[in-house]
Amino acid sequence: MRILVVEDARALAEVVAEGLRDQGMAVDLAYDGLAAAAKLDLTPYDVVVLDRDLPGIHGDTLCRMITERDDRPMVLMLTAAGTPGDRVSGLTLGADDYLAKPFHFPELILRVHALARRRPAARPRTLRAAGLELDPVRRTSSRDGRPLALSVKEFAVLEALLRASPGFLSAEELLEQVWDENADPFTNTVTVTVGRLRRKLGAPPVITTTTGVGYRIAADPAR
Repeated sequence: MRILVVEDARALAEVVAEGLRDQGMAVDLAYDGLAAAAKLDLTPYDVVVLDRDLPGIHGDTLCRMITERDDRPMVLMLTAAGTPGDRVSGLTLGADDYLAKPFHFPELILRVHALARRRPAARPRTLRAAGLELDPVRRTSSRDGRPLALSVKEFAVLEALLRASPGFLSAEELLEQVWDENADPFTNTVTVTVGRLRRKLGAPPVITTTTGVGYRIAADPAR
């Protein structure tokens, strides 16, 4: 899941980003409306966590811009303006949800997951293929009924592959979806993480690799 956090209070932005990353999400940051608009033109996001009172482009204006986009991300307004009137005005602008500061972080996580599920292109919450089951909200995964003990990044890679199944994801696409804009594209981090994930999934191998194409979940792994 790819998230854009737009917040001009840098300390808060970093805290929110790190908390979301701890949940396996790929998170980019923008500290003003202009930077956010530029990132939105370059990267498809699932959810934008948006402060209202932004420099550059005001959050209200940015929200309107987002709602006019094709295949737009969902918008969670995260702001100190928390009266009922503020909430109504924010939702009128096109925001999909509204959370006032200060907030409880577990509630933010649940709201982000809920918004991602509500996107028109979103798939059912529980992902299944080739004996694998994964629930992104409950953070559970299994193979043939056997629970899997996965790291945050292993879980996120498996989620991305299951969402793409039966199609392929290249290493570059996995890097974009599972890590974020700070990831070094010249490292072997994807290869290493997929290798660890394969070992934890066990035999027979369920993740296949096609040179020059990428990785995918095998529809019918050989036994």
